[in-house]
Amino acid sequence: MNRVPMHTNLQTIKVACSNCNLRELCMPVGLDDQQLKRIDDIVAVRRKIKRGGTLFRNGEPFTSLFAIRTGFFKTCVATEDGRDQVTGFQMAGEIIGLDGIVSDRHTCDAVALEDAEVCVMPFDRIEELSREVTALQHHVHKIMSREIVREHGVMLLLGSMRAEERLAAFLLNLVQRLHARGFSQSELVLRMTREEIGSYLGLKLETVSRTFSKFVEEGIVEVKQRHVRILDTDALKGIVNSQQACH
Repeated sequence: MNRVPMHTNLQTIKVACSNCNLRELCMPVGLDDQQLKRIDDIVAVRRKIKRGGTLFRNGEPFTSLFAIRTGFFKTCVATEDGRDQVTGFQMAGEIIGLDGIVSDRHTCDAVALEDAEVCVMPFDRIEELSREVTALQHHVHKIMSREIVREHGVMLLLGSMRAEERLAAFLLNLVQRLHARGFSQSELVLRMTREEIGSYLGLKLETVSRTFSKFVEEGIVEVKQRHVRILDTDALKGIVNSQQACH
């Protein structure tokens, strides 16, 4: 992994959450101007991370959450034999860094899969403000809960699904999250490599490639390098649901 020194990819600019087009994704709705002003004051720093650069590393002290403004990240941990195990993919409009809340240290590396920009949200200031602004507290809890549900879903996915079911569920989840951010319901550009998808899904690289080819042959998806077009969403849902029907 490309270890970029922190000082080379830091850029501090004043930013206003109240004017941010991602506001409805990472900030609670219904705040008045004064409350928004206070959040603006907290989230005063943006950080730019180059592709391959690290936002935070496993073991580093946890001080902030990060709202991804642009770009795509993967979180990963090094396994005992020195490989990188991908634990998740995060995109614009999502919050990253929640892993550090429990022990005040980050438990994974967060690596940019493309040039990215994040808003830095110092956690102690957020906690302080959320005690006064219940809408914010509720929202922080909602974000954490969503992460827990997502991770639980991944564990179910890895626990019992065959390769086709894992890849189908992965593509459906990705396109659904992108759609919530205003992107197409059927087309996506994979920011991660097939190897990284395999690492996340617990599949070998050749299994991922073979499964993609199978989906192409069956007319479910169209693949051109990293561009994926879903031709038959119902077929993908059918693959995932056949699994649930068996249990």
